[in-house]
Amino acid sequence: MSEAAIRPIRGLRALILSVVAAAIGYLAFSLWGGWREVVAALREVSLPVLMLLLVLSLVNYGLRFVRWQHYLTLFGHRVPWWPSLRIYLGGFALTTTPGKAGEALRCVLLQPRGVSWPHSLAALLAERLGDLIAILLLAAVGLAAYPPARGVVVVMAVLLLAMLLFIQRRVWLERLDGWLRSRFSGRPAVLAAGLIETILYSSRLFSLPLLGYSIALGVVAWGAEGVAFWYLVQVLGTDMDLATALFIYAFAMLVGAVSFLPGGLGGAELTMVTLLTLNGMSPGVAVAATVLIRLATLWFAVLLGAVALLPGRGTRGV
Repeated sequence: MSEAAIRPIRGLRALILSVVAAAIGYLAFSLWGGWREVVAALREVSLPVLMLLLVLSLVNYGLRFVRWQHYLTLFGHRVPWWPSLRIYLGGFALTTTPGKAGEALRCVLLQPRGVSWPHSLAALLAERLGDLIAILLLAAVGLAAYPPARGVVVVMAVLLLAMLLFIQRRVWLERLDGWLRSRFSGRPAVLAAGLIETILYSSRLFSLPLLGYSIALGVVAWGAEGVAFWYLVQVLGTDMDLATALFIYAFAMLVGAVSFLPGGLGGAELTMVTLLTLNGMSPGVAVAATVLIRLATLWFAVLLGAVALLPGRGTRGV
């Protein structure tokens, strides 16, 4: 791995801290839910069930990688799929940083392959917005299960729509760029100019047909994890319909995203446990379901990312 790529991996200290914090948090959740009941629920989940959860998570990662590779191709970059996949998964190693900012590690790893910062950051921004819209749509599917959440979903939808409209207005962005340059100088001006340049590049990825493709792929990708959550809930003995399960999972992901906590840790788990108990699941089983699905989705991605960053033969620059 190149020296330029090694420096960002110092952020693994933040990853280690997040793992420790998550372990303590999950332990606290288990004690609150009733340790014996949590353990009993965990014993109900067999190895084949766990393998199916992981496979559905792989569907999520795989589809999102296909979209990522398509974005790079649209910018004129032909990165071979294997190193590109390793770089994409490598970003997951730092997904437990605030706002998932650590996933920008991909941009660093892509530089030796001729992918400029504005292009890779624009692809990252487009991916984020596409995923948020997809998760929002999944949450809307089962919104009837928890009417108080309608306000949050509507506000998020309005904000995302406003953001998309703003990104599409090149004149507005150029005026904002001019205003920032007139008000700031030095490093702040450089950072502001870089941000505007990234947004301008990302606007190429939000044409109507491409946006539809991105959202549709995101719905299927995140829906796979939602189905995994629904199946897990069934295995744990709770008769919950698919729409409700999709809502609980997607809404928990939304809360985790807007909280800007590392990987949504804490916010997503608390939301999931609360909604599961409101739908008749005992606290112990709700904790077990939450811990298992987070291990099979978030922490499985972190593990794959850490493995992808390991040096290997034929992986120049990664």
